[in-house]
Amino acid sequence: MSNLNDYKNIWVFIETECGKAKNVGYELIHAAKPLAEQKNCQLVAVVIGKDIEGVAKDAICYGADSAIIADGPEYEYYTTDAFAKAMTALVEKYKPETLMLGATNNGRDLGPRVSCRLKTGLTADCTAIGVDEETGNIAWTRPTFGGNLMAVIMCPDSRPQMGTVRPGVFKKGAYDKSRSGEIIREEIHTAPEEIHTRLAERVNEVAQAVNLEEAEIIVSGGRGVGSAEGFRMLEELAAELGATVGCSRAVVDAGWMPHAHQVGQSGKTVAPKLYFAIGISGAIQHLAGISGSDTVIAVNKDPDAPIFEAADYGIVGNLNEVVPALTAAFRARKA
Repeated sequence: MSNLNDYKNIWVFIETECGKAKNVGYELIHAAKPLAEQKNCQLVAVVIGKDIEGVAKDAICYGADSAIIADGPEYEYYTTDAFAKAMTALVEKYKPETLMLGATNNGRDLGPRVSCRLKTGLTADCTAIGVDEETGNIAWTRPTFGGNLMAVIMCPDSRPQMGTVRPGVFKKGAYDKSRSGEIIREEIHTAPEEIHTRLAERVNEVAQAVNLEEAEIIVSGGRGVGSAEGFRMLEELAAELGATVGCSRAVVDAGWMPHAHQVGQSGKTVAPKLYFAIGISGAIQHLAGISGSDTVIAVNKDPDAPIFEAADYGIVGNLNEVVPALTAAFRARKA
């Protein structure tokens, strides 16, 4: 077994599809930068995909010191077999101290597979990261017991320290096109017979319809909307704004909306420019999921609802009257 001192540097996996990066990778670069400075180590972006050199350059412009890429046609779309093989080979060669991945569908699949192969630990679905001052270990924070407690987890005895971090928890840093850094190209390829799954069809309407993590405007509804039919009002408002529709956990539990639309600690953590909280009371689990929003507008008939404490603007009133009025006002502005 390698000595822990053999491991150095912080890696951030930049997830891509068809040569385009998911925002969470750049968000993690911004979050990991101060940790790398604190630990006096390099921050390295790792990109696995097809035609991804531009992504690696962008990662450096967002704050990475250097990048390592594995480029090949077999990485155009995510497969567990190919990506796990490539990432494991890279880690075994370069020995990073820490590896961070986005807690996307693919990241949640890749992280555990790689950590198992490397015989190290992984903290899943984190909402905060830091450095423990006493030990120097990465301190991963994640919700537990249904979001009622926050656990801080460390991995002191094995390397790399691995964690998946929710999209939208952190903001992307400033893009500095004057930054430069080394891009290392690794020839790691996976033969077709080693990949045990095949992409038969990609349905864009399904793949792109509910992209809460990268949405700039979200219109979200809670139990106060009253019914699944009530969400038609919210969908009309969202259509006028070019927004994505979200909801609270209570709505999913009631069967009014699919889980893919859920915002909160047990759903998606979001960071839009504008978040409408309509008929949402403001439970702590939901507030944790929207803490990265630039501007929150709340609509609720209860003036004492906790959501108003977190809102930048609040409208006290019946949402059945307020939402159509908002929709009409935005429609009039476009006319």
